Amino acid sequence: MLRRGVLDCVVRVGAVLAVACFCLSFLYVFSCSPHTAERLSPLPWANSPTGKEGYQALLQEREEQHRRYMSSLQKQISQLKEALEERTEQLKSLREALEQKRELAPAKPPADQSTADLQEFLQNQLTQAEIHVGTQLPNEYAVVPYETFTLHKVYQLETGLTRHPEEKPVRKDRRDELTNVIETALQALNTPWEGDNLNHRRVYSPADFIEGISRTERDKGTLYELTFKGDRSNEFRRLVFFRPFGPLMKVKSEKVPTDNMLINIVVPLAKRVEKFKHFMQNFRDVCIHQDGRIHLTVVYFGKDHIREVKEMLENTSREMKFRNITLIQLNEEFSRGRGLDVGARFWKRGNVLLFFCDVDIYFSAEFLNSCRLNTQPGKKVFYPVLFSQYNPSLIYGSHDAIPPLQKQLVIDKNTGFWRDFGGFDVDIKGWGGEDVHLYRKYLHSRLLVVRAPSRGLFHLWHEKNCSVKLPPEQFKMCMQSKAMNEASHGQLGMLFFRQEVEAHLHKQKHQSNVSKS
Repeated sequence: MLRRGVLDCVVRVGAVLAVACFCLSFLYVFSCSPHTAERLSPLPWANSPTGKEGYQALLQEREEQHRRYMSSLQKQISQLKEALEERTEQLKSLREALEQKRELAPAKPPADQSTADLQEFLQNQLTQAEIHVGTQLPNEYAVVPYETFTLHKVYQLETGLTRHPEEKPVRKDRRDELTNVIETALQALNTPWEGDNLNHRRVYSPADFIEGISRTERDKGTLYELTFKGDRSNEFRRLVFFRPFGPLMKVKSEKVPTDNMLINIVVPLAKRVEKFKHFMQNFRDVCIHQDGRIHLTVVYFGKDHIREVKEMLENTSREMKFRNITLIQLNEEFSRGRGLDVGARFWKRGNVLLFFCDVDIYFSAEFLNSCRLNTQPGKKVFYPVLFSQYNPSLIYGSHDAIPPLQKQLVIDKNTGFWRDFGGFDVDIKGWGGEDVHLYRKYLHSRLLVVRAPSRGLFHLWHEKNCSVKLPPEQFKMCMQSKAMNEASHGQLGMLFFRQEVEAHLHKQKHQSNVSKS
């Protein structure tokens, strides 16, 4: 027999859910790139031999792509409206059925029964969300990416031309949301546990907050994982919260010691000795001086320049008194996927965290801690999104104006972009194509994939050479990547319209001189 309070509660919760689902779904469509939307192809840079007519055609094509993109958004909005109407009808039918049984329900149900029903609903939402265990996904486009946030900034993936790769949460509701989550976490950390020694208990403050990641599943709720400094070096406090379109729920609070979390950095390499020299400089500073819990595995293809590579590794080992270095030589054609596979399998010393890295990558000590905090053996894999640098010569106007590397590592829409995929396939030779294969394998498993932009991971710009020996599909991918790496849409546009801009400046200068005379 249904109780009157239960009936009213179900109706009210159902109505609120319908409105909330529609509002959050509508916001989600405009704040995240839809997985079914067509990806916008990058513009080639200004030295193309096609001339002005060719660029005008490309710009027209880009405009057409944007129109298709907006059409896709409108279609999804329409689908959401239809889903809302269907849910409204279901709620209407439920209300009518409940009204028919209202006569049979007691007038005043116990208060604890309504609370129990609400708790059951919230727990059901928590169980369905992808929190403790990953969900098998059909492909990489079905992934809901995380966004990273600190006290002052939010780092998010966005393909739209008007959005920044990092920004301050200017919307008041967004600021209030993140502030509320951090304040709730601090309150949980500062609430005494049973058996705590209050005289020696630490009081956490916003300064102890390092960073957080969050994502919203539009039919379930929003997940937040927040990391704070721990009680000692190399220890952290992690809190997990879930907002199931209702009150914020604390899911987990735990200490995460990272002293014994060794990271094996696997780097495939062929020639490129100068780039490897810069990589080792960063390795010395970050991995040896600052972190210390690192092993480096270099998989070198061929015999050219192998002596220089050996000398660099031996000098580092001797000068830094660092023994965690392995060099593997393969007399084969270079294959990034093959190198990563060999490097991973060569490790025989028990469980270790693998970081697959290219020689063009710059990373910070904070990023290494993110690797340790966002992975868990057999349960969770970290798939960071790195920030890819544009051509510095175009960003800063000329080669002579390029600042030191540390000052180039700025996350801004004019300095670079979030690079989408990474992974490997051992059957692919040379460049490209392996980027999504391992990633898809993870998605088809029960592992939880943490995919979020990383503010401490950069891909340094280098000129791309696309081999004519590549199959057509890989060659096309290589050329698209080559174009995408040169400059932002606005910068490429300024290069294309450079003559018009210069003519306008010349005209303005001439008019100014005439008026002065």
